[in-house]
Amino acid sequence: SSCPPAGRRMRAFVLTGHGDLDKLEYHTDWPKPEVGAGEALVRVLACGLNNTDVNTRAGWYSKAVREGTTGAGQVDESDDGAWGSGVQFPRIQGADVCGRVEAVGEGVDGGLVGRRVLVDTWVRDWTDPANMDKAKYFGSELDGGYAEFTKVPYQQLHPIESELSDAELATFATSYVTAENMLARADVKAGDSVLIPGASGGVGGALIQLAKRRGAKTIAMASASKHAQIAPLGPDVLLDRDPGDLAAALSEVGFPTVSVVADVVGGPIFPQLLDVLERGGRYTCAGAIAGPIVELDLRTFYLKDLTFTGATIIPPHLFGDLVGYIARGEVKPLLAQTYPLEELHDAQRAFIAKRHVGNIVVVP
Repeated sequence: SSCPPAGRRMRAFVLTGHGDLDKLEYHTDWPKPEVGAGEALVRVLACGLNNTDVNTRAGWYSKAVREGTTGAGQVDESDDGAWGSGVQFPRIQGADVCGRVEAVGEGVDGGLVGRRVLVDTWVRDWTDPANMDKAKYFGSELDGGYAEFTKVPYQQLHPIESELSDAELATFATSYVTAENMLARADVKAGDSVLIPGASGGVGGALIQLAKRRGAKTIAMASASKHAQIAPLGPDVLLDRDPGDLAAALSEVGFPTVSVVADVVGGPIFPQLLDVLERGGRYTCAGAIAGPIVELDLRTFYLKDLTFTGATIIPPHLFGDLVGYIARGEVKPLLAQTYPLEELHDAQRAFIAKRHVGNIVVVP
């Protein structure tokens, strides 16, 4: 395609297909999005990384993949490795945008121009917003924030007044929305005890804070080397990520059972997670980074009267709720590291290595 004129070009990372990091290509002359009626052009100030971007690139959502998230290409082009209704290439990924409104299309309030905003990651059909089948993920089924500019329907924009930096604000969207949706699906409230495997990740840190906000007790599981960084979030108890005998480790710290497991890890520890749930307990899941194929004893499930919920597409009000929590200082960001946009490959390598606590952000 011919190169667009200077004012209509931008820097962007473009995903060209399923595979390794070489499928993420850096361009300095990608066409800048043009806004139509009902849309807004957003200058990206910072964009957080998330597991969906890695999983989509690697093809991890394919049923053929049985291991955990590795970030290496895991599927051939003909397979079903996409997220949701499918990803068309080329695609600009990146869901966690903090930006500034640059321009608006017909029918959009001009007062939005110049406002700092967070972008709701679930793009609705706004004539039918509660229809989950019509929801698309920003940066997966339409272009996202690994670029200088992005465009979205104006209803996705949430202006925010906050002392936090652009990079700090870019740590919230995917992780905290996922966590809040899990807790809502499990109906977590005061008096609950919530076990959080993978507490050092973005979703894990969000689960600790958001479960506490609801008045629940939190038991966070993470590598001992990360405990000092997680402690400021205020979990009631910190356990090792793999204590061997989970039931014994919990009993030692005063929790013979828990009422809720909020899981994004899956993998081999799954049967132990169900074993420590109380009768009538709730298991809610929004990921499986240690492996999606688990051993489920249906007797544990039905004899203990457990409830299982999956958590992916959020109700329409939830993102606005989260922006309120952020603006009021009820949750805090956990910014691990910031990279320039052109170093997205290095940022993703660091993200996949999981040596960090919180989230990693790129800045155009």
